[in-house]
Amino acid sequence: MAADGHVSEGAVACRGVRGATIAAANTREAILDATREMLEQIVAVNGIDTADIASAIFSLTPDLDAVHPAVAAREMGWVTVPLFCVQEVAVPGALARAIRVLIHWNTRRSQAEIQHVYLRGAEVLRPDLAIIQQRGNGS
Repeated sequence: MAADGHVSEGAVACRGVRGATIAAANTREAILDATREMLEQIVAVNGIDTADIASAIFSLTPDLDAVHPAVAAREMGWVTVPLFCVQEVAVPGALARAIRVLIHWNTRRSQAEIQHVYLRGAEVLRPDLAIIQQRGNGS
């Protein structure tokens, strides 16, 4: 890896891409809709080819248990990507109905070039990244 954080020409690094969103309710439809929107945005803003995804870990707050969010990824065609779902620690006062993802992406991009996606009020989890995301979208 070069001193500027870029991967050496021709080399690929595994980078983490984060995303979070809020489900409207604890229903199968609401969880899958929110997850699908989040994944579509992450793929679009980063130009991710799903064949380059090494794996993805989803987490749900304890108030969401109607379906695994990985179902949305499978329905989107992520059939060979290893997926894993976990429940988050129940922290008093934490954001409710939150779905988070950590995607491990094989790419030549530097970590600084990765765009993380926070939707539907989940921007409060990482306001520093939400500001960068808004600037990147011309806002």
